[in-house]
Amino acid sequence: MAGEDLVGLGDEPAAAGAVPGSRVHTASLTQRTRQVHFTFLQKNVRFCFMIDLRRLHVLRVVHQLGTVTAAAQALHLTPSAVSQQLRQLARELEVPLLEPDGRRVRLTAAAHTLLGHADDLAARWEQARGELHAGAGGTAANLRLAGFTSSLRTLVVPAVEHLRTHGPDITVRVMEIETAQAYGRVLTGDIDIAVTLPHPDGPPLDDPRFEQQPLLDEPQDLLLPRHHRLAERASVALEEAAQEPWVLPAPGTCDHHDISTAACAAAGFTPKAAHEAMDWSAVAALVAAGLGVCLKPRFVRVPDELAVVAVPLAGVAAPHRRILTCTRRGSRNQPHIVRGLDALRSAAAHATEPVERLRPVG
Repeated sequence: MAGEDLVGLGDEPAAAGAVPGSRVHTASLTQRTRQVHFTFLQKNVRFCFMIDLRRLHVLRVVHQLGTVTAAAQALHLTPSAVSQQLRQLARELEVPLLEPDGRRVRLTAAAHTLLGHADDLAARWEQARGELHAGAGGTAANLRLAGFTSSLRTLVVPAVEHLRTHGPDITVRVMEIETAQAYGRVLTGDIDIAVTLPHPDGPPLDDPRFEQQPLLDEPQDLLLPRHHRLAERASVALEEAAQEPWVLPAPGTCDHHDISTAACAAAGFTPKAAHEAMDWSAVAALVAAGLGVCLKPRFVRVPDELAVVAVPLAGVAAPHRRILTCTRRGSRNQPHIVRGLDALRSAAAHATEPVERLRPVG
């Protein structure tokens, strides 16, 4: 603040003809300046606390993962640090955000109201980052790309190869992760793009925290021993396998268990799980030995030496799985994410099976 702007703040006015501000009383000037400076800082610091995205981010992760302990692990913090962040946020907003729930705590109604605003702010921040990075030009970037097990070979790895050729300035880290765990890691920022499947406990497509877009529709075939009674058919109805023993993953271990049981339920039966296996080589070996049948996503490859046949399923309601890309809402304009999504779409367009080309979506 210039000296001439302080004229009149002191006890003693300037004499006629004097340079403006030259006779302002020294003690008065010091005192007034301190008072104005202190008031400005107080308002500025309080305003910064009110829009602290880090504390809002902690609240969003606690909501997504369900407990303070799980959020602390995902955020690489201690539970006490997470609790402290939430208490500080509650003090700043002057509303309680946590309340006792037996031996645990839960979010209050005020916290749920705040979450809606926090999601909007997070999306705007992601959009701002995209615009800033786009304006900065061709800078190197790190892309964290994740997918469930059977998506890696046909979608994720080819996408990385595409980026190595067309985007050498992007460093890609690949992570294998099942869909149920992917959402929390996308939200925390550990993952930029996740290749996922619709999941019964997952967020709806219009969830304000995520953007989920279709990538590929993949048919499911019935995997049979080579000498099975249905193996020579051009196609079969799923209900024809209702009396067969089945090879399934253990419940809760991977997405394919839920897809298989839901498809069988739609066909009017519950599969008899005779054996449990998750690795596709092991699954195919069990089928080749005549120990059961299973659904196989069409682009999943099994060892050529195994005596198995994948028979297409007939009918308009034949099961398929829709593969999605999931990102944080607002982040799809960030240059490295744009190029990662383009690479995945290229991989989807080139994903082939000996019988037919898979149908990319979008």
